[in-house]
Amino acid sequence: MKEGTHGDRHEAEKRLARPRSHPSVAPREAALLVGLVLPGTPAWEAEDSLDELGHLAETAMLAVAGRVLQAQPRIGATYYIGKGKAHELEERAHGCGASVIVFDNDLSPAQMRNLERLSGLRVLDRSAVVLDIFARHARTRTAMVQVELAQLEYLLPRLTRQWTHLSRQAGGGAIRGMGGTGVRGPGETQLEIDRRLIRDRIRSLRRELGRIGSRMATSRKGRGDRFRVALVGYTNAGKSTLMRALSGAEVLVEDRLFATLDSTTRAVDLDGRCTVLLTDTVGFIKRLPHHLLASFRATLEEAVEADLLLHVVDLSHPHCDLQMETVRSVLETLGIADRHTLLVYNKVDRVVRGDGNGACPRPTLRPGAGVEVSALTGAGLDDLRARIRARCREREVILDLRIPHAEGRLLSQLHGHGEVLERSSGPTDARVRVRIDRRWAGRLGLARFEEGAA
Repeated sequence: MKEGTHGDRHEAEKRLARPRSHPSVAPREAALLVGLVLPGTPAWEAEDSLDELGHLAETAMLAVAGRVLQAQPRIGATYYIGKGKAHELEERAHGCGASVIVFDNDLSPAQMRNLERLSGLRVLDRSAVVLDIFARHARTRTAMVQVELAQLEYLLPRLTRQWTHLSRQAGGGAIRGMGGTGVRGPGETQLEIDRRLIRDRIRSLRRELGRIGSRMATSRKGRGDRFRVALVGYTNAGKSTLMRALSGAEVLVEDRLFATLDSTTRAVDLDGRCTVLLTDTVGFIKRLPHHLLASFRATLEEAVEADLLLHVVDLSHPHCDLQMETVRSVLETLGIADRHTLLVYNKVDRVVRGDGNGACPRPTLRPGAGVEVSALTGAGLDDLRARIRARCREREVILDLRIPHAEGRLLSQLHGHGEVLERSSGPTDARVRVRIDRRWAGRLGLARFEEGAA
């Protein structure tokens, strides 16, 4: 195969360097949403998933022009749906003026290509839409690196071999900021140049992500042994609003999917004596793209290393129980499903109260399973602080110490890292009763000062 010219390579490098997000002023394309009901899947669950896809599409600046929910005995190998239904889908899309067909499930590169050939329209799957949303919302360098890596790993197997369709590369155009138009280059030679460049770029991004992970780990070590709390939950459950309510920090709060991509950590004083480190993390969603989850591992390490997870649940959502299962599944993937977790049922101000007022019906909760709050109004936040404080106390010990007066610096550290309950002074030393975290007790070497120590 003939090598591409220097000019071809230069043009390919410029294309790969283009921003992955769309301008917010771009006109919305009309989209037809397609969901599948398979045996063993309740129709209402498939309908709920298609509703969520509609929210994702709107967040990705697509206008939902129509939706199709198709019951099938199995997944079709060629078109994902049956050939006859695929033809009907083409007519339906043209009938409602849709220029994009969006499937609620992930499609193979071959299925995506076959559907595009049949319909003459761009075809996207759920992962492509989620990746596009992440690209739009990425603001920091860390988020941009993570998103670009996930995009390129998704894109690589979808580069088409048909040079006349290289402007779309099997649906990938939507996630590269190129829309459905554009000329990519002269055929097979250009395709190989793009593949080589993408592989090189993926290796470079992985190296950079490794360096970012090392810096974040160093930053976590610099925070000392303070009790760490991480907010986890389904996207748009209200984690950032809760973060602001507890910490008073000016974090981004928006009523949209995936508003938060970067972890944010703030010190939170619970009661004047106990300060914890509270971290807000990226939200989860059903069928979160594998590449995306792997790329965001560096950000999610904040949750991995937390002492307590606050699983924030949108109590007003009609299927909050399914969202909870999705979050638990992601936590299992991260290997932290057994971490101490407190359920925080948020948005209680939006559920039906005893007087019948409220926007949503109240789900049945297991007594004592969690704490109910409204991050917006502040209801229940005192109870939540008390529950976090109680968990902190489980790590604490009460020690009776005899500290020589010459160890004045140690006395200062006890006041800084613990709670001095009693203190009395003698001729040569001070007797101190202190409540302190076990890890700080070990770090300060308090065992040698305990009453009765040799």
